[in-house]
Amino acid sequence: CPAPALLCGLLAAVAAVAEGGRALPQLSDDIPFRVNWPGTELSLPTTGVLYKEDNYIIMTTVDKEKYKCLLPLIASGNEEEEKDYKGPTPGELLEPLFKQSSCSYRIESYWTYEVCHGKHIRQYHEEKETGQKINIQEYYLGNMIMKSPLSEPEESQELCCGYDLLLSLTQIPTKNIEGQMTPYYPVELGNGTPCSLRQNLPRSSTVMYICHPEAKHEILSVAEVTTCEYEVVILTPLLCNHPKYRFRASPVNDIFCQSLPGSPLKPHNLEQLEKQQEMLKMPFRRVKEEEMPSTKEEKFSSIHKPVAVGSHQLLTVGTTHISKLTDEQLIKEFLSGSYCFHGGVGWWKYEFCYGKYVHQYHEDKESGKTSVVVGTWSKEEHIEWSRKNAARTFYLREDGSQTVRMVSHFYGNGDVCDLTDKPRQVTVKLKCKESDSPHAVTIYMLEPHSCQYILGVESPVICKILDTADEYGLLSVPS
Repeated sequence: CPAPALLCGLLAAVAAVAEGGRALPQLSDDIPFRVNWPGTELSLPTTGVLYKEDNYIIMTTVDKEKYKCLLPLIASGNEEEEKDYKGPTPGELLEPLFKQSSCSYRIESYWTYEVCHGKHIRQYHEEKETGQKINIQEYYLGNMIMKSPLSEPEESQELCCGYDLLLSLTQIPTKNIEGQMTPYYPVELGNGTPCSLRQNLPRSSTVMYICHPEAKHEILSVAEVTTCEYEVVILTPLLCNHPKYRFRASPVNDIFCQSLPGSPLKPHNLEQLEKQQEMLKMPFRRVKEEEMPSTKEEKFSSIHKPVAVGSHQLLTVGTTHISKLTDEQLIKEFLSGSYCFHGGVGWWKYEFCYGKYVHQYHEDKESGKTSVVVGTWSKEEHIEWSRKNAARTFYLREDGSQTVRMVSHFYGNGDVCDLTDKPRQVTVKLKCKESDSPHAVTIYMLEPHSCQYILGVESPVICKILDTADEYGLLSVPS
């Protein structure tokens, strides 16, 4: 086979019978592998995945290059723990969340999503001007079925545990969360707002609860999978007490391929392919280490770097715990631009320095740091922008007074976009978000138009400074 096919052939061949009639273990697509080319000298790992000397296959490329590839023995080691589990069912573990009638929120560029656990899912948008009534556009994406008061004890138990018997008899469903197959507990909600695109059938949703040990019931994602049917993913620590729902990062399993006499260390075609891929890297500007000023390195100290929530980066929801400085110190440094917020989900991370810039970056051990300037601050440009756009959004209290709920700032003059041939630009929305952790920050980015972004930044720290916003939404240190 050609060199790229050699790698695919390795995974296909392990499920077949190799030389001498030896049956090799079957591998799953969910288990990640990495092919190593150690040469003639090979020292197997002393910990982790096991290897046996006779667990190998001989692979031959189209150029007659031959390799002896040693395969790992795959075993999860979790079967006994799951088999012996006698604790509460997943529905019973989630029951406190339903009984508390708590709600989770996710704010996007236009819509806000509200999940009141065990009750309803609402999608809404508020428009509010000084001295005017609040206009609310809203849709219910699903409701729990209304229950008769006479049957409430039995029905309420069905609310939390309706899937437990079914899931105990069938395989627990999983969802691909950024490349990781993750078990979830589904709760169906129907009877939502009628959908005009589907002959006024009611909207419906599936809420997928997944284990995340340090989450606080955040909404990870909301997706419309088909017209007026939705999937909502909720991160919760409550499920983590059940072994079948715990998140386990799949380790990368090494396959060691040693070249046989007369063959190069690595297939010639594979080396050529890797060189071509290196030349076809993404066309974003890469910041080389030697181009970065020394002060830049100081900014990336341990307290400034993104902190993954939980034990695996694939489930980072963008919430990090920032500095343990006092509130007064932190606010002063944030508003001066010397303390920057970091966060983000998946491949890209974001760096926001108030009154300075917004950067999008990816760090890789092999290729270094790839950085994109999404927008830079200009007070004059922002003031001009604020004359045409609402820089402040207000919240009306019960006593009739109002307070600032969110401010929006414009950052333009980013790196030129290949798709539009214009500089990137971003609107930063700073919003008050109460949390059990006073120094938590959640950051997410949306791209409603090509290379025109919205960066959402939510934190209890912001709650303390929103009322200082002037008519242009500019903030200052509270007196």
